[in-house]
Amino acid sequence: MSLNDEEEVKKALDIDSWRNLSKEKVMRFAAMMPDMSNEVRMKIIEQFPNFKELALGTLSTLKGAHESTLGSNTQNQENIHNAYQDIRNALKEELKRDDLSAEDRRIIHDKLMETGQRESEKDTENKRFLDGQLNKVLAGAGAAIAAGLVFVGAKVAIEHGIAGKDSA
Repeated sequence: MSLNDEEEVKKALDIDSWRNLSKEKVMRFAAMMPDMSNEVRMKIIEQFPNFKELALGTLSTLKGAHESTLGSNTQNQENIHNAYQDIRNALKEELKRDDLSAEDRRIIHDKLMETGQRESEKDTENKRFLDGQLNKVLAGAGAAIAAGLVFVGAKVAIEHGIAGKDSA
C-alpha cells in the first residue's frame, strides 16, 4: 500500500488532524512510514516537534499496563496456590482418621498427587502467559524505539536538505 499524501495517511489512521494522533496511533504511524514517500513522510514529521514525548509516553503507558498485568497475575497465582494448599491440608487431615480403609487412603493419596499436578500445570500455564506478555511489551517498546529512530533519521534528513529526494 502506497500512501501518497498527508490526507491518505490521516484517513488510514482514522484521524482528522495531526493533533488527534494518540500514543496508540503513533505506533501505527511508525509502521506505515515505509509505505510513504520521503516527501510525505518529511511533511508529516515536520509537524511533530513533540514526537519524542509521544514515543516516551507510549513507553510509559506500556510499562504501566505491563506492571498492572503482572501485579494482578501475582495476586491470582497466590490465590491459586493458597486454594490448592487448603485442599491438600484438608486431605491430609482426612488421612489422620483411623477409620479409613486402604482404598480410602489410596483415593486421598491420589487426590493429593492430583492437586500437585494441577498446580504444576497452572504454574506452567502462567509462565507461558508471562512470556506472551513480555513479548507484547518488547514488541511495543521496539516499535516505539523504531518510530523514534525513523523520526530522528527523518529530522536529520530534513536538516541536511535531502528530505525531498526519494531513494527508490
